[in-house]
Amino acid sequence: MPVLEKIIVSDFRNISFQELIFSPKINCISGNNGEGKTNLLDAVWYLSMTKSAFAASDRFNFRYGTDEFSISGTYRMENGLDSRFAIKVVSGGEKKLLRDDKPYGRISEHIGVLPIVMVSPADTALVSESGEERRRFVNSVLSQMDREYLTAVQQYNRLLLQRNRLLKEFSVDRGLLSAFDSRMKGPASYIYESRKKFAADIAPIVSGYYRELSGGGEVVSITYRSDLDGGPVDEILSSSLEKDVALRYTSCGVHRDDFIFEMDTYPIRRCGSQGQQKSFLVSLKFAQYDIMKRSYGFAPALLLDDVFDKLDMSRISNLLSMVTGNGFGQIFITDSNKVRMSAMVDSLTDDRAYFDCRAGNFERLGL
Repeated sequence: MPVLEKIIVSDFRNISFQELIFSPKINCISGNNGEGKTNLLDAVWYLSMTKSAFAASDRFNFRYGTDEFSISGTYRMENGLDSRFAIKVVSGGEKKLLRDDKPYGRISEHIGVLPIVMVSPADTALVSESGEERRRFVNSVLSQMDREYLTAVQQYNRLLLQRNRLLKEFSVDRGLLSAFDSRMKGPASYIYESRKKFAADIAPIVSGYYRELSGGGEVVSITYRSDLDGGPVDEILSSSLEKDVALRYTSCGVHRDDFIFEMDTYPIRRCGSQGQQKSFLVSLKFAQYDIMKRSYGFAPALLLDDVFDKLDMSRISNLLSMVTGNGFGQIFITDSNKVRMSAMVDSLTDDRAYFDCRAGNFERLGL
């Protein structure tokens, strides 16, 4: 499995310049809120996914007063050899991605090379926000494991954009619309079947992790809902033609899919406490981890950002026991409470490294 041995970060968020060497097992980053702990985890995420886990646009990733940033990392790969990955982003310019000093043909070719899972406070959007957040999550998981899925999503989104442009024209060419509908059928079908299988696979694993983490009686579930439950996308688009022409956008398709999260048959966002929602989201991400590990044959990197917040000590202890006992790979944990984190981690393993963060500067402790 790829293990991040060293990272170099320059002008990313509040990090001016940092070169850090990591433990192959558990890396604990402590510091007050707002000092930059999450920014370091986001830099690790960026190396895997070629974008931020939090910012929709790269313009939010430049350190104040700068117009470019770079992140590079040396990984010990599954073949036992080291590879160096480097990303440079310039304001108004093209994003450059290299592996061992050689550019990728397309940036999308890199997705899945360095598999990764993140648990963070931002995950609450998966429960509280619209289906777009849940689709983005599922796309992130499936795109890392299945390049054909990523291609299908890219194709579908391009065709959807063109179809919507056509619907905004004063006089809509219905023959051309029908042609778009036919072209969208292939990628939409692949996306639908992939998401349907993913929901069926992950639901029982989430339920198992939730029981283990919470120790408790609530039953959680995940249900996939799609317009394509009613038939192929070209037929659905054809039947909604008049509606789409009136609305001037495409009102149905896999871009409207949703994943319903429930606890004891009620929506989690309505009936779940903060602790229950947090336990569900951690269980969801750990289930994602299991599925990706099974797909790859090795453990992805795991980023746990402020994961102890809103969990009682019993759930924290259960969580860390799960992490260290279930064949997890390299782990990065942030927490503002250094004493709490070290007490928990030290009781579970000696193979760890501690870092202190202040104003975007990181110091490895205990060397």
